[in-house]
Amino acid sequence: MRGILPMGAEWSRRGRPFAMATLVAVSGSAPREVGASMIVSADGEVFGNVSGGCVEGAVFEQCLLAIQSGAASVETFGYSSAAAFSVGLSCGGVIEVLVRPVLPGSAAAADVLLLAEREARAMPASYTLTVSGDDVGRGVIDQTSPPTSGAVTIALGSPPRLIIVGAVEFAVALSRIAIAAGMQVTVVDPREVFATTARFPGAEVVVAWPHCYLETAEVDARTAVCVLTHDPKFDVPALRVALASAAGYVGVMGSRRTHEERLERLTDASVPAAEAVPAEQLERLRSPIGLDLGGRSPEETALSILAEIVADRHGASGRRLSELSGPVHRPLGARVAS
Repeated sequence: MRGILPMGAEWSRRGRPFAMATLVAVSGSAPREVGASMIVSADGEVFGNVSGGCVEGAVFEQCLLAIQSGAASVETFGYSSAAAFSVGLSCGGVIEVLVRPVLPGSAAAADVLLLAEREARAMPASYTLTVSGDDVGRGVIDQTSPPTSGAVTIALGSPPRLIIVGAVEFAVALSRIAIAAGMQVTVVDPREVFATTARFPGAEVVVAWPHCYLETAEVDARTAVCVLTHDPKFDVPALRVALASAAGYVGVMGSRRTHEERLERLTDASVPAAEAVPAEQLERLRSPIGLDLGGRSPEETALSILAEIVADRHGASGRRLSELSGPVHRPLGARVAS
C-alpha cells in the first residue's frame, strides 16, 4: 500500500474521487503480498497494482463501479483452466481484493492523507480493514483492540532501511535503485564534498564518521548496512559496530584479497578485546558484497548488492529460478484475522 499513498494523498487533497483496491488475502502462489494496492480515478487514471498483471483489468472495472455506487466489496480471483489468461491467476494462486471508494471528504480520504504523512516521516502505523459483514471497507488506523474475524491489518510507516557507508559513485547507484525498491536510505560519509543531497536525491545524507553514526543509529533486523568506502580507516571501524548491531544484513565492498586483509584487521590480537570482532559476528559478513551477476558498472554492481539484500531478507537462494522447482512465489497463506 505504501507505494500508492503519495499519489492517493495528492488526489485526496485535490478532491478527486477514486477507488482503492487492496490485496487482503493470498492462497498459494501469487506475485504480490497482502497490502499491495492500486488506485483508480473516476476518469480512469491508474496507479499501482495488486498482481503481476493477471487481474488488473477486472479490478479496474470494479474500481469504477465502486466510485459510481459508493459501496465497497471483496472480489476473489483464482486460477481456472478455462479463464487462466482472461480473469484469473495463471500462476495458480487465489487472491481476495477489497475494492472501496475514496470520495472527497470521506473517512477513507482522511485515512489516506494521514497514512501518507506518517509514511513520509517513516512513522510506524497499522491500518485495519474490515473485509466482510456490514462494515466491509471500513478502515481504522492503529486499532488498539485485536482485529475481529473478517479483518486484515497492514503494517505501514516502517520500510526496510539501507545505510550506505561511503558517498562513492557505487553508492550513488545503490541509493537510487534502493529508493526505487521502497527502501529508506541513509548515506554517511565524513567528506562534505562527496556527501551532498545533490548526489543522493531522496536519501538522508549524514556528514559524520561512519562508526560514530552507527553507534547511535536505530538499527534492527530490517536494516541493511553496506560499507562501500574501500578505505580501512572508514570501513574497519564501521564494520566493528555494524557486525555487533541487530542489522539483518552487513556487506562490504572489496576484492577477495582485500577481504582477507580486512579480516586480519578485524581480528588483530593487538586490538583491545572490546573492539575485536568475534568469529560468530564475522560469519554474518557478506564479503565480497553482492551476488555474482558479472557486471562492472556502478549500476550493475548496485543491482548485485540489492539482489543479495533482498535474497537474504526473504531467506532465498539467489539461484536462477529455472534451476529450481516448485512455485515461483512462495505461498504466504491467508492473512485474514480469525
